[in-house]
Amino acid sequence: MSISLYAASIPVFQQMLNALSDVLTKAEAYATEKKIQPPALLQARLYPDMLPFTRQVQIAVDFAKGASARLAGVEIPQYDDTETTFAELQALLAKTLAFIGSITPD
Repeated sequence: MSISLYAASIPVFQQMLNALSDVLTKAEAYATEKKIQPPALLQARLYPDMLPFTRQVQIAVDFAKGASARLAGVEIPQYDDTETTFAELQALLAKTLAFIGSITPD
């Protein structure tokens, strides 16, 4: 049985980014419920030498869109990585999912 490179990558990136969107939704709800300022969570690090959560999301997006574009032989979309809010990160994920969704298995 063979599997295409498309089938082994694009659906995986889509699932990963959708799961990350769910994590953001839960984090935002938690911040609201516990009256935590959103930047406190968005700039949080699990360990001092890690990048903040916002940057971790941007890196996940960069990897998914970059790998998808390279596999499809199309230009990699350039995003500014200026997101600072939950809404902006959700918009970034949605934009990336739309790009990845435009790639066909041809």
